[in-house]
Amino acid sequence: MKEQKFTITDDTGIHARPATLLVNKAGQYESHIEMHYNGKTVNLKSIMGVMSLGVPKGANITITAEGADEEQAIAGIAESIREQLGE
Repeated sequence: MKEQKFTITDDTGIHARPATLLVNKAGQYESHIEMHYNGKTVNLKSIMGVMSLGVPKGANITITAEGADEEQAIAGIAESIREQLGE
């Protein structure tokens, strides 16, 4: 299993548009990918799950991936987060 931590710097946090982009990116990989925030864990391939977290600006999240393409999944999602949401 691979994991990476991020801080969300976008003023609106993870709202509908970036959540959709992350879910679509996660869907490109066969690995099981999760987002962890504030003691909760959701499947990153579920738009409802991601939106249910209500991740605000300044939040620290962790993305985990487990499967055959876990390294590529973490790298691809990390790139999307850096481009759209934070660091």
